[in-house]
Amino acid sequence: MAGVLDLFRLDGKVAVVTGASSGLGAGFAVALAQAGADVVLGARRTDRLAKVSAEVIGAGRRALPLATDVREPAQCTALVDAAMGHFGKVDVLINNAGIGSAVPALKEHPDEFRRVIDVNLNGAYWMAQACGRVMQPGSSIVNISSVLGLINTFSPVAAYAASKAGLIGLTRDLSQQWAGRRGIRVNAVAPGYFATEMTAEIPEDMMTTIVQSAPLARIGEQYELNAAIVFLASPASSYITGSTLAVDGGLSGH
Repeated sequence: MAGVLDLFRLDGKVAVVTGASSGLGAGFAVALAQAGADVVLGARRTDRLAKVSAEVIGAGRRALPLATDVREPAQCTALVDAAMGHFGKVDVLINNAGIGSAVPALKEHPDEFRRVIDVNLNGAYWMAQACGRVMQPGSSIVNISSVLGLINTFSPVAAYAASKAGLIGLTRDLSQQWAGRRGIRVNAVAPGYFATEMTAEIPEDMMTTIVQSAPLARIGEQYELNAAIVFLASPASSYITGSTLAVDGGLSGH
């Protein structure tokens, strides 16, 4: 039997990461490469993918950057087809592509609400569908939800919170559908507050309140979330499916 640290390795695996051009997604891609995986990088902002690709290659793995808008099912399928053509398989999907909004419910335009749901929830479903069709038993899907899918929010983010709670429901359902003959595990991570482009827009006084509300009393560091992603992507979590792992400094636990 492999040693316990070997269970966290992804040598010989191929991982797809959406929203990989910056922020948490870029960090996930590099972490997966450091764990041994070749990485397919999907994002709309293709100009930024070159830097992430270079970091994956610098970690000793192969990278395949692809322009992808997850709102379009055909583009999700095209990304998976390209991955299969280039690497011959897909073992891991990190459903990370997402956008935020903070609009009072009585003022939010229907198009804005639909836009958030279309990227964060529908896009994750289209990607899971495309990968689920080609994944072999032992594969893993990790949906990036949010602590705001689990707890009361600190600001008016109805569309975002609904999309992230929806991802948790999607995770539970797909884990049931694909656990048997397909042997695909589906889990979610619910990050708390990390330093990203999205959280940079939060007013300083509100961020202070948020930080003080968490038992660990600080925002998270990228490496702390990377560890959770690698865990759920790897054989170390082989008996876990349908679960949502909160990485939130304790916000959802009190």
